[in-house]
Amino acid sequence: MRSLVLIVAFAAVAWAAPLWAQEEEEADPPQVAIGERLFLETRFAQYFQADSSGDVNAPLAAGDPVVATTRTLDGPMPGPFAGQSMNCRACHLVDDAKDTPGGGNRSYADFARESPIPLRDDGRTATPRNSPSLVNATLPRKRPFLLHFDGEFPSTPALVRGTLTGRNYGWLPSEAAAAVAHVARVVREDDGSGALARDFGGAYRVVLGGTDPSLPKELRLPKRFRIDVARASDVAIVDGVARLVAAYVESLTFAEDDGAFVGSAYDTFLAKNHIPVKPDEHEPDGFYRDRIREFLQLKDEFDFVGDEDGTLALHDHPFAFGPLELQGLRIFLSPRRGNCAACHVPPTFTDFALHNTGVSQVQYDAAHGPGAFAALAIPDAAVRAADPDAFLPATPVHPFAAEPFRSAIDPARPGRVDLGVWNVFRNPDFPDRRHQRDLARLVCASAPSRRACRRTPATQVAAAVALFKTPGLRDLGHSDPYLHTGSSRTLEDVVRFYVEASRLARAGVLRNGAVELRRMTIDESDVVPLAAFLRALDEDYE
Repeated sequence: MRSLVLIVAFAAVAWAAPLWAQEEEEADPPQVAIGERLFLETRFAQYFQADSSGDVNAPLAAGDPVVATTRTLDGPMPGPFAGQSMNCRACHLVDDAKDTPGGGNRSYADFARESPIPLRDDGRTATPRNSPSLVNATLPRKRPFLLHFDGEFPSTPALVRGTLTGRNYGWLPSEAAAAVAHVARVVREDDGSGALARDFGGAYRVVLGGTDPSLPKELRLPKRFRIDVARASDVAIVDGVARLVAAYVESLTFAEDDGAFVGSAYDTFLAKNHIPVKPDEHEPDGFYRDRIREFLQLKDEFDFVGDEDGTLALHDHPFAFGPLELQGLRIFLSPRRGNCAACHVPPTFTDFALHNTGVSQVQYDAAHGPGAFAALAIPDAAVRAADPDAFLPATPVHPFAAEPFRSAIDPARPGRVDLGVWNVFRNPDFPDRRHQRDLARLVCASAPSRRACRRTPATQVAAAVALFKTPGLRDLGHSDPYLHTGSSRTLEDVVRFYVEASRLARAGVLRNGAVELRRMTIDESDVVPLAAFLRALDEDYE
């Protein structure tokens, strides 16, 4: 676990308040430590392959311009990987810009509205979406396991493979085989002379082999993670690398104690007031959410949280949960007011499901005029299948597809928008049957009528329009800007967006909108308390 380990002092009363008396970081298992090295590795990118003159151990003469700076909403700041090329960390930062003017800590997210990517022949310089935080992103769940905003990946290793060989690392869809060959070559030919090798056990052939006597115990991989790089195929090496990076990503969790989250002022408030801090064994999260609401209704007086209960060193607001935060929590939990917890279910503050909260519509209409999204011609299942190059995302099977419906909104280019899950669901270029069954289950679970959704492929594809996976809400102070478009700069902006989206839903003009939004009745008076509650979910994460 990469979160801060909290040494908790217990008072004589029954609640435990985290006092941050000291900080210790647990030693990572070898697969997590080596996964971190691979997460930081900058030589897997296409730019390095094209500019390294054939020597995987030589430094680049000039780094990829995309990592020379870190993009923020207020302009560029120095990039932590300047002079090198793309890696995972460039878009999933932690303390890399902690002391940089205009920067600060991150919970494995970046500072950009849409994450920068290497410039190639397709002219793209950014992803169509905001970079999500990786902390808590891979938590176990009762729903099908899907990753990315559009559910493209059915496992963490699949996400890592897709990233290492995909457009974020500079590889065009037609270059998938070249990407695999290059990653394998870097692993085979690494001579251990680089800075990462010096910190993480030497050459990859030694570290990944896992048996060399020179390896310290903390870097000796378990057998299931070992790779004989001299004998393994290129594909096997990339798969092995993906498993190790996945082990690292899966270790990224917020602070817990005996299965309960303990790092935020909200968590401390629950414990201090004898409110259950986690679901009972086998209790559905929805039941747990309702129990919290009932506790709040029954109590007349509360012990609030302040400086005596903890501090925040990495945020610009106090560690606090007072009357304003409580007001926000009540609105958040109320099924007739905020209805936020219908999808953002405690304690993880996500249901891991798919919903259309109106982000694409509101932003598209802002760019092209009221009603533009409702009038947008979205092909049905048959039309889409007949011409995937015209409508679906670019993949190795269709490397030159136009992907108009997985694009950032551009006022100068009507018809380009991000429809989320629609791009992946029932798309033959994503042929994994279990993956598609899981998508079908979640798509129809979001529809007003599951039975109507399941009738035909056409009804299922229509139900997938503009669906995106619910993100968690912990430590939002380290992952702005918000929403999958990065279109909301502050938490107040996010709440105001939901004021508008819920109004559209109640009026019946939110195209394929989430049914949960129709029960949301918040207005401007709710903005400040809801934002205060969301800030109470912040914690110090490093």
